[in-house]
Amino acid sequence: MMVDSTLTQLGKNISEAMKILADGQRELEMGTTTQLFSRSSITGPLQRDGQDAATILHFVHNLIHEEDEMEDKPRQHRLQNVGEQGHMALLGHSLAAYISVLDKEQLRKLTTRILSDTTLWLCRLFRYENGSAYLHEDNRDGLVKVCRLIINARYEEYASEGYSVFRSKQPVIYQSASCRPGLGQHLCSQLGLPLSSLCTVPCNTIFGSQHQMDVALLDKLIKEDLEAEKLPLLLIANAGTPGAGHTDKLGRMKDLCDQYNMWFHVEGVNLATLALSDVTSAVMAATRSDSVTLTPGQWLGLPAVTAVTLYRYEDPALSLAAGLTSSQPVEKLRALPLWLSLQYLGHNGIVQKIKDATSLSQQLLQKLKSLASIKILVEDELNSPVVLFKFSQEMTAASSGGSVEGYCAGEKEVLDSFNRWLGEQLVQLVPTSGVEVVEFEDEGTYIRFSPLLTAAALGTQQQDIEHMVKRLMELVPVMSSTVSLRQDFREETHRHAASLRYVEKLSWPGLGAVRYQPQEAEGLHESRRKQELEKLNAELLKKLQDLDSDIMFSSGPEFETEDDCIFIGMVTEDVDVSELVETIATLGKEIEESGRLLENMTEVVRKGIMEAELQLQRANEEKLMEEGMLRQLPLVGSVLNWFSPVQSSIKGTTFNLAAGSLDSTEVIYSTKAQASRLSLQDTPTSSSKRLQGQRLFRHSGASTISFTEISSIGQADEITGKESTPVHSSIHPATTPPSPKEDMHSGRDVSLQKIPECAEMVGSQEASEGQEIKHGER
Repeated sequence: MMVDSTLTQLGKNISEAMKILADGQRELEMGTTTQLFSRSSITGPLQRDGQDAATILHFVHNLIHEEDEMEDKPRQHRLQNVGEQGHMALLGHSLAAYISVLDKEQLRKLTTRILSDTTLWLCRLFRYENGSAYLHEDNRDGLVKVCRLIINARYEEYASEGYSVFRSKQPVIYQSASCRPGLGQHLCSQLGLPLSSLCTVPCNTIFGSQHQMDVALLDKLIKEDLEAEKLPLLLIANAGTPGAGHTDKLGRMKDLCDQYNMWFHVEGVNLATLALSDVTSAVMAATRSDSVTLTPGQWLGLPAVTAVTLYRYEDPALSLAAGLTSSQPVEKLRALPLWLSLQYLGHNGIVQKIKDATSLSQQLLQKLKSLASIKILVEDELNSPVVLFKFSQEMTAASSGGSVEGYCAGEKEVLDSFNRWLGEQLVQLVPTSGVEVVEFEDEGTYIRFSPLLTAAALGTQQQDIEHMVKRLMELVPVMSSTVSLRQDFREETHRHAASLRYVEKLSWPGLGAVRYQPQEAEGLHESRRKQELEKLNAELLKKLQDLDSDIMFSSGPEFETEDDCIFIGMVTEDVDVSELVETIATLGKEIEESGRLLENMTEVVRKGIMEAELQLQRANEEKLMEEGMLRQLPLVGSVLNWFSPVQSSIKGTTFNLAAGSLDSTEVIYSTKAQASRLSLQDTPTSSSKRLQGQRLFRHSGASTISFTEISSIGQADEITGKESTPVHSSIHPATTPPSPKEDMHSGRDVSLQKIPECAEMVGSQEASEGQEIKHGER
């Protein structure tokens, strides 16, 4: 069979281009990539000499991964798995440019054939008989064109009178509260309708799914609009809501549309199951609708393939006026990539891809049923292609006395933050799973698995589901223990209310947040107090992070506004909360005392020197009065002291830098031996009782295997259980009383030779409470 050489070369060029980009991606993942094309990221003038195709493709690759190359740790991106069918879709875009330059008659015949084939295949594949197809880039554009078709059909004078025809009867568009966000507003904006033409129908509250439109209330609203002389125009239903994947009661809604002469439009991910042999009756009712919007590109993993709106309408003139059909052959070339891809996959290949995706949902659903503390939300356990699950409080039991049901007033918000953390961890640990976090107003935060939208693009396989379940089995127990210990942490913090303040952070997925706040700081000016607290807590955080512990201490998420809090991450059930809080309070007090000593050192030394000078002067006067003048003469005094020694009553004194006072040395001499004995026993009780190999903040009987490398707000890359390391005694540093220096006594004049040493100690910042400067008789 003869093939146009241009088409052959086109396919070859596409394959080579994809190979170059794929090789560059593999080199980037392996860390062996080099900068093959250097150019500033800032837009510059066009180069004088042309570049070959390979160089330009390498430049494109560098632009795609420019941010990753600049970062130390490249971010993980969900890259689409472009298979052979994806190559056909990409080839279709190139072929469209080639075909557009053909002779007009050839172009017309070819584009008509491509569009008619695509329409026929899609209608038969998804059981939509006698339909026409409109292909569009924006998946909302098909509904916009359908609305224009309905307006032209229901308002006969619209083509000549324009929007003035709405004065007699205002059109009304009905949508579900669970529909795509912003869809109705987009329709009104594109059609020039006021927002009052949009009616959002609430979902069920008592009977049925809370994600399905309340059909009884819809009927009531339509009757009210008719009584107000409005025109019910369009009803938008969901076969798989964007959030939960539930299907509206399409059969009853279609009957209402027939009753009130309304157009019925259906969209949603569950429409893909129409291609399967076994289809639920709820989804099968979508084949009775007036129009449906399909997204085969997402379902089949076809990159840059348009969405398709299938509709039934017999008047081609109105369809042309609404923009659903076009007389321009180039417009019909949008179907070319999809046309090629459908032929490449074939009917069986398309059905198999959709079947594989739905089987992944069933596989995950069955495995989740065996996990504790996991709540599942599905519409139909036998046929639901969308699975939602979350960490559930109802199935969690408090493990250390804390009540899960009432541990805080914002329990729902706390659990939502934990589920957001769980979803982010699964995205990082199993990126090919395609899970994402969704928020519901009533049910809270869930993790959604919708393989029809992600599996084909990410290449999700059964082993990815098993990997994800394995990660869940590791993460959920840690979340359960953290939730159970949150109340214990709050109570322990309140017991140290003199220095610690519990900070209520419901959005923090961890044990909690605490602030070290000494009472002395409350009397300072607000700006000064805040500055001191930030400085003190920052240093405390650094010391906590240096401890040999599995617990993660951080300054909180990036968007956190308070800078003076210490956030504690996830913990295991064997964590000793009382020891943890005690350590935080002890370290904070040590930092506070050392900081206060350094800040007041200059003033203490200055006042102490002045007092020492006065006391030394009085001591010299007393010595002179007691011993007499003769004993003060150098030679005579020595002779007199030899023949008649005098027992001086002048006692030695010490200069305490911390207290800024002069004290007698008698107490030091009498307690010197006792202080030495006590210093040997001054070690923390928790450290002495800790077993060899036991990590910090663990109960003595707990296992040494710990849950490590779990971060908060998506900072961890891997979660592993590893052996604990021996605890260092530096957690509670023992403060040994300094041994006093011996006083120097003599019969000579007492001088201030020791005083300058104080200033030297201040300069070296080695002074601490208990350091002493002594003087005595010479």
